Amino acid sequence: MRILILVTLALASLTPAIASDAPGNIAIEEIAMQPEPQWRFFTDQVMGGQSTGQATLATDADTPYVRMTGQVSTANRGGFIQIRLDLPGPAPANTEGIRLVVRGNNQRYFVHLRTSGTRLPWQYYQAGFEVTENWSEIRLPFESFVASGALLRKVPRASNLKSAAVVAYGRDHEAHIDVQALGFY
Repeated sequence: MRILILVTLALASLTPAIASDAPGNIAIEEIAMQPEPQWRFFTDQVMGGQSTGQATLATDADTPYVRMTGQVSTANRGGFIQIRLDLPGPAPANTEGIRLVVRGNNQRYFVHLRTSGTRLPWQYYQAGFEVTENWSEIRLPFESFVASGALLRKVPRASNLKSAAVVAYGRDHEAHIDVQALGFY
């Protein structure tokens, strides 16, 4: 029998209110060196897969970030590792999408959004993005997210968002991504 692996990491502190970090940007998560269990790391082992990895808190020039590393394996019908953040409340009115500040190993990663309508574990909205070795800002409009199944709305509603995850997904590869900021725009 497989053991359900769901590791809650003491990685970052999350303020109860959603705050603005620049004009037009709304910070969901301001990563800090204070240990509170907000980010959750887990792998496809929750469903019998064989991917492995970890998430750690680190700093670069006094700027904290979450680092997710691991081996993604599609063996045994698996194929993902992720860090997920439950949102403290609904997105502000007129929110257009998700904003990330990331760097990594020149690979493709994904953001998975869960809403009040994604009730089953395999339901989510997904949008892909590329990372480079340098910090860069990524903006993913809600219209770019694709529903994982026909029973979901075509485009996720910002007011129904429940969680956001950064995911290494869908193919055998080595994952290495750093997340400095996650927010709305």
